Amino acid sequence: MEKLNIDKIINLCKTKGFIYPGSEIYGGLGNTWDYGPLGIEIKNNIKKEWWRQFIQCSENSYGLDAGILMNPRVWEASGHIQSFTDPLMDCKNCKTRHRADNLVQDYAQKHNININADGMSLEQLDEFVTEHKIVCPNCGNHNFTSIRKFNLMFETYRGVTKDNQNIVYLRPETAQGAYVDFLNIQRSMRTKIPFGIAQIGKAFRNEITPGNFTFRTVEFEQMEHQWFCKQGSDEKYYDYYKQKGMDFISSLGIKKENLRYKDHEKLAHYAKNACDIEYLFPFGWGEINGTHNRTNYDLKRHQEFSGKCQDYLDPVTNEKFIPYVVESTYGVERLILALLCDSFDTETLEDGTTRDVLHLSPKMAAYKVAVLPLMKKEHNDKALDIYKKLCHYFPCTFDDAGSIGKRYRRQDEIGTPYCVTVDFDTLNDDTVTIRDRDSMEQIRIHINDLPKYVLDKLI
Repeated sequence: MEKLNIDKIINLCKTKGFIYPGSEIYGGLGNTWDYGPLGIEIKNNIKKEWWRQFIQCSENSYGLDAGILMNPRVWEASGHIQSFTDPLMDCKNCKTRHRADNLVQDYAQKHNININADGMSLEQLDEFVTEHKIVCPNCGNHNFTSIRKFNLMFETYRGVTKDNQNIVYLRPETAQGAYVDFLNIQRSMRTKIPFGIAQIGKAFRNEITPGNFTFRTVEFEQMEHQWFCKQGSDEKYYDYYKQKGMDFISSLGIKKENLRYKDHEKLAHYAKNACDIEYLFPFGWGEINGTHNRTNYDLKRHQEFSGKCQDYLDPVTNEKFIPYVVESTYGVERLILALLCDSFDTETLEDGTTRDVLHLSPKMAAYKVAVLPLMKKEHNDKALDIYKKLCHYFPCTFDDAGSIGKRYRRQDEIGTPYCVTVDFDTLNDDTVTIRDRDSMEQIRIHINDLPKYVLDKLI
C-alpha cells in the first residue's frame, strides 16, 4: 500500500467538513483549528465511547467538570508556574522562533547521533547547536539568540479595574481539577479507596512550534481518568490502565499494528512509572495516550500549599494515608487524527476505477446512514420520510444531487457505513436497498427493519 501523505488528510478534512483552519477568513491563527459538521460528530463519538468505558461501565469511577480558571496557587502547587517551560531560541536572520530540543533531536536522528535532547540542560543544548552548526529550518542560516526558558501557560487577568487585576491562568491540563476535588467527591459520593475521577475538558498550552496538522495545538481537549489507590497496589493498577488504554484505542477501530507502547526513559519528578501509547502517523510515531504512576505527589503538594489535609481514613483498618494516583490520559484531537489516518484508503476496484474511502467503524462514523432517492422527482418525498424517521435513532444525511454512483463515492469518502437507496420498488412494497461501504454489497430490507439493522451494527 502506498504510504499516506498527511497533506491528503488535511485536504480531505477541509473540503469534506471535518476540520477547518481557525479564523481562516482573517488569515488564520497559528495552531488553531475548527471542527466542522463531520469533525464534531466524530469528536463526540470518541468522547461518548471513552465516557462509557471509563465511567459508565467502570465500577467506582465518577465524572467531573472542573473549571478552566483555577486559583493560581493550584499551579504553584503543581509546579507549572516554576517549571512548565520549553527551551526556545530565535533566528536573528528571519525572526522565527524554534524549540532548541526539537532542532537538536531532529539533527541527531538525521545524523545517527544517539542522544536524548529532552534530558539536556540549556547549556548542553546551546553547546550542541553551536558545535554542529545547526541551521534554521526556515531560512537555512546559523544565527540564533541564546536559548531561554519560555513558560507554556496562557496568562489572563481577573479584576474589575485596570489597577486591581490579578493574574490567572488558562489550565494547561485537566488533571489538577481531579486532585483539588478529591475530598469533595470522596465525601459526597461516600466512596472508598480505590476509586476514579474522570473528566473531559479543554486545556491550553502556548505552543510556538507547528504541530503536524492537529497533532500539536494551543487549544485541545483531554480525556483524563485519575485512579486513587493505596500504595502497594499502584503498580497493579498502572499495568491495568496501560492495557485498558490499548484496548480502548483498539475498540475505536484503530489497527493494533499501528500502535506501540513506549516507556519513558526520563521520568517526570512526580512519576514512579510512565508509558505512552504511540500511533504511526504519516509523519512518524506520536503519542496519543499516556499512563502515569504519579505516586501521592499531587495530593501531598496540594496539602502543603492549601493547608487542607488530604488523608484518607480506611474504614476497616483505621489507617490514614494520602492515596497514590494512576493517571490515564488521552488527547481527543490526536485520536481523531489517528482515526482518519488509520481508516483512509484509496482502493482500485474491479473495473479499474479508484475510490477514496474512510473505513471508520460504524460507531465512530459521523453519519451512520445516507438516504439517497434514486430519482429526485419520483422518490424524494418517500426518501425524506425515511430520513426523518432514521434521524431519531442516529445521525443521518440526505443526498439527492448527481448520479447514484457519485453519491456512493461521496459517502465512501466521508466514511458513511450504510447507504439506503429509495427506488421504484420502494413505492410499491416499502423495501429499500442498503449498501455496505466496505464490501459494497447490497441487500433488500423493509423500511421498518432499518433502525434495528443499523443499531445492531453500532454496538
